Amino acid sequence: MIKWLNAKEAVEFGESLAEFFARRIPLVEEENQRVISKANRRAVLNEMVRKIDKFKSEHSMNFYKKAKLGNAFKWKLLEAGFAADIVDSLTKQILLRL
Repeated sequence: MIKWLNAKEAVEFGESLAEFFARRIPLVEEENQRVISKANRRAVLNEMVRKIDKFKSEHSMNFYKKAKLGNAFKWKLLEAGFAADIVDSLTKQILLRL
């Protein structure tokens, strides 16, 4: 039971995935809003998919761990200044991939 509830690795991965995204997809000011730069977005998303698939193949993920991973990812990006709708969309895509 304890192993089932241990989501430490999932949380760490979610945070590292958010940091990876935030470092490679800078926010720019546009009409008094911070938006995602379109530079190399496809390459970054493809690399994120690769990282997610690798993590998924190496770790057993139950719904609790998936939720913790998604929550860690989401809050890390919100704290970095990304818009909530973008963060929600990315989080949903990640959780569906898991």
